[in-house]
Amino acid sequence: MTEPRWDDRSRRLLGEEAYARLRAARVLVAGVGGVGGYAAEMLVRSGVGDITLVDSDTVDITNLNRQIIATLPDLGQPKTAVMARRAAAVNPELRVTALQTALTPQNVAEILGDGFDYVLDCIDTVAPKVELLAECLRRRQPVVSSMGAGGRMDPSRVIYTDLWKTENDGLARAVRTRLRRLGLRRPLPVVASTEPPRSHSLIAVEADFKRSSYGTLAAVPATFGIFMAARVIRNLSRL
Repeated sequence: MTEPRWDDRSRRLLGEEAYARLRAARVLVAGVGGVGGYAAEMLVRSGVGDITLVDSDTVDITNLNRQIIATLPDLGQPKTAVMARRAAAVNPELRVTALQTALTPQNVAEILGDGFDYVLDCIDTVAPKVELLAECLRRRQPVVSSMGAGGRMDPSRVIYTDLWKTENDGLARAVRTRLRRLGLRRPLPVVASTEPPRSHSLIAVEADFKRSSYGTLAAVPATFGIFMAARVIRNLSRL
């Protein structure tokens, strides 16, 4: 009788050929917070073989209510390093690169390098998000992007759609405006919510280049991340 492997259930569902495609895939996750942490977790546990994590933030006490990587012992630690440790504890054969850096016009091309099989944009601030998406669109790089998860409470209203079809989403509206100015009005797959955000939950925030932020619970950003990872896994495995 052979010893069980950590990924036996994944192999049983996907089949060996599809699973081998996942193991050979290179994926970039930009933003390892409420959405990106869950997206990365799903990719790791599904068997993706090479993951690059990009985030300039450290774990903060306000992350504890919703981010899968956030625990009291990890406060002050780089989010990418914490996620990398989690990933290695699941799959020690995983090739993981942790970049504690912000995406900028100067480094986005270098970070994308010679291309990934997929990019997951889980960034929640407009300027770096647009830099990444614009470069992906120019390169025709496969990408899926997260729109606004804050202020929502109903995970059943999370959907796959196109950036240009979203409604009730200030982040999507800002991204559309900037991409249009760059002459990049092209189809862009996103995960979004049809639920209007709760306006009374808007609070002032000074840190992290954000002037405001919606209140957030774990369920909706987690669902966003799971939706994003599921789409990538289906496409990479070609099932």
